[in-house]
Amino acid sequence: MSHDFFSGNSWFPAPCIIANGTIIDKQDMQRLLTDLTRVRYIHTQDGNLASEGEGCVLEVFADPYRATLVANYTLYLNVCSFDYIELSQSAEGSVFDLIQEGRRLRLIPLNNPLHNQAPRTLINAADLEAMVTEVISARLDVQIDDEEHFLF
Repeated sequence: MSHDFFSGNSWFPAPCIIANGTIIDKQDMQRLLTDLTRVRYIHTQDGNLASEGEGCVLEVFADPYRATLVANYTLYLNVCSFDYIELSQSAEGSVFDLIQEGRRLRLIPLNNPLHNQAPRTLINAADLEAMVTEVISARLDVQIDDEEHFLF
C-alpha cells in the first residue's frame, strides 16, 4: 500500500474498471456516457417495464437542477439523475444500467465506436504555416483597405 507523506493518511489508488463494474463518481459517469451515440433503451420502474425504444444521445451533463430527458428519439442524460452506473457485457457488447432507487435506464449501444470514428486528418507543418500566412495576409489587406478609406 502506498502512503501519503504529506497528510499522514494512507493512499488508495483510483478505481480501475474494465468491462464490468459499478461507477459512482459523476465525472466518471459522464465520461463513460459521452461516447454513446445511438442506443436502445429500456426503462424499468421497480422491476416493471415502463418504456423502451431507440434514440440518439445528444447530450451528457451533470447538473442537479436539470432533468434527464428521453423523448422524440433523443436522450439528454444528466448523470445527477442517477446514483450510479452498472457496466456489464452482453453478447452485443457493453450494457450501461443507470440506477436511481427503483428506476433503471438500460442503455445498449447500437454502434461500435471503433467503426464509427471519422478518419482524422493530419495537417503537416508546411500546410499549417501556409494557412496562417494566408489568414495574416488577408487581415493586413483588410486593414490597408480600411486605412485608405479614411485618408480621403
